[in-house]
Amino acid sequence: MATRATTVPTPDSIRRSTSGSRTRPKPWQRRMHSRHTQSDHSDGSREALSREVSNATNATISREGKWWRVRVCRGMINDVKRRAPYYWSDFRDAWDYRVVPATIYMYFANILPALAFSLDMFAKTAMSFGVNEVLLSSVLGAVVFSVLAAQPLVIVGVTGPITVFSYTVYDIIVPRGTNYFAFMCWIGLWSLVMHWILAITNACNGLTYVTRFSCDTFGFYVALIYLQKGIQVLTRQWAQAGDTSAYLSIVVALLVLISAYLCGVVGNSNLFQRYIRKFIQDYGTPLSIVFFTGFVHIGRMNSVELQTLPTGKAFFPTQDRSWFVHFWELDVADVFIAIPFAILLTILFYFDHNVSSLIAQGTEFPLRKPAGFHWDLFLLGLTTGVAGLLGIPFPNGLIPQAPFHTSSLCVTRQVADESEAGGTKGHTKHIIDHVVEQRVSNLAQGLLTLGTMTGPLLIVLHLIPQGVLAGLFFVMGIQALEGNGITLKLSYLCRDKTLSSGSDPLSRIARKRAIYYFVALELIGFGATFAITQTIAAIGFPIIILLLVPVRTFLLPKYFTREELSILDAPTASPFTMESVGGNFGEDPQSLPDTAGVGQEDSCPGGPDRFDNNDTAERGEVRSNRLKLKDFHRRTSFRSDNGIADSESIEMQQPAPGNM
Repeated sequence: MATRATTVPTPDSIRRSTSGSRTRPKPWQRRMHSRHTQSDHSDGSREALSREVSNATNATISREGKWWRVRVCRGMINDVKRRAPYYWSDFRDAWDYRVVPATIYMYFANILPALAFSLDMFAKTAMSFGVNEVLLSSVLGAVVFSVLAAQPLVIVGVTGPITVFSYTVYDIIVPRGTNYFAFMCWIGLWSLVMHWILAITNACNGLTYVTRFSCDTFGFYVALIYLQKGIQVLTRQWAQAGDTSAYLSIVVALLVLISAYLCGVVGNSNLFQRYIRKFIQDYGTPLSIVFFTGFVHIGRMNSVELQTLPTGKAFFPTQDRSWFVHFWELDVADVFIAIPFAILLTILFYFDHNVSSLIAQGTEFPLRKPAGFHWDLFLLGLTTGVAGLLGIPFPNGLIPQAPFHTSSLCVTRQVADESEAGGTKGHTKHIIDHVVEQRVSNLAQGLLTLGTMTGPLLIVLHLIPQGVLAGLFFVMGIQALEGNGITLKLSYLCRDKTLSSGSDPLSRIARKRAIYYFVALELIGFGATFAITQTIAAIGFPIIILLLVPVRTFLLPKYFTREELSILDAPTASPFTMESVGGNFGEDPQSLPDTAGVGQEDSCPGGPDRFDNNDTAERGEVRSNRLKLKDFHRRTSFRSDNGIADSESIEMQQPAPGNM
């Protein structure tokens, strides 16, 4: 008797048979109904292009399995497919007033800390790295990532951690008689290979486990590094210039801090007219730098000899060498000794750059264009190798400059604070309406940085007192601390609970000890990272940073309830941004809504629909009575006014499409 052959269904066949009915469209594939009832030819062509991209990406993504399954180059291919249709709109959308102050602000916010870091490396690497090396590194990162990256909002340059890495390698290698630049070049080349291996094997999928716990801890460490470097600049004044110069430098640094901080306070207040306070907020910090550079020459202060920023010859390295490093002039043993250093550098950049990208595209920013972590990691490997060949510091994503860049591109509007009651009822608050997502501001600040390497501007930079740079360190550090989750939780614990806002998510935690325990764990992680950087073992601090991720994923759920962790901690970026790495850990993609963010209903590969271009919007604010947006719901974690992540649904009631 013949037996009937049975076909055992495979997982791939099951997915293919059910993809038509069960697969939900991804955020970048959606086309919500427009408020316009009539369609023209351009709308039809954009719809066709959107469907074409959706079909291509859907066919690719439906074949993906668990994140640890290696599908070579799959992540990079998907990143390019998602972002490529938006490429030209990234330049068209730059026709917005917010791009101008964002470019100027980021030029100063990037170049001035970089110059201060160059001062630190200049002193600790025997003039191996100076102003021109740091400027060229910033230019390299800005041009490559603004033109080619899938996440052009991320600012790339010289960071505090890479400064620690660079002079720690110098302290270890140079006493052995090894050529420092050749050794650093091999670190960069080995790291290039490792970056590319990680990008090709989709290692960025591990970012699905990264939450605010590790990001806030690392951000807290970076903020303290800024403050520490500012103090170190001031303490060196006693040895270099004497008591009078040191005390004047301290006064100038504190005046820069107070002035720049007050400019930010005025910008977020209700003082003056809108255009005045926005001007103060956008240009207050660079104007403070300019003013206090000249302030030290007033009256009797002019007779005090202040230490200024050391500069070199235009477009030439600080030392007498060529830009191209002779990496072959190194012993074979030293070539392989560079591998462990390259592993540590790769670990640092994998975490540091991706965390910068996550924070720059955090849940508090209503972004409308998709992200691409795998492709950007590939580009980071390229810039790391090129930087090694040029003998310049390795560039990577900047904290806090990257989120500052996104914040400077936000268009806000004023609404009533419905959470207030009683005597505080009627107060208003500012919410982010949309972000001007484009590539021009990052590219422009990079080109301005390149222009800074010219002779006349190097002379101007040489006039900046080191005390002013120390004050800028303090400004960047305090601004980074203000928005950090650890600082905000500590502020809540010290606050009078009777005066706390009713919208504060932490007030919903019944077990108050959980807040203390969670903050204590974050501070322990920060303390371990900061402590090791003060020793000769500072080269290994990336490992401690990376260990924060499994601690959060596997240990914290044993001591905190799911509800507590949903308030104390949350994914750093929205599910829309995390599509590049397979979504956030623990979230069911099928249960998420189909909106990617504010204003995303009309997103298309040709670029999102433009918002009202009225006078108010150009200044970075939108009046609520002029705004015309459709109803939307967005259920995701977000950062509320006090900065703590919340997981409730946000709902905005606007006029229905039929009433417009």
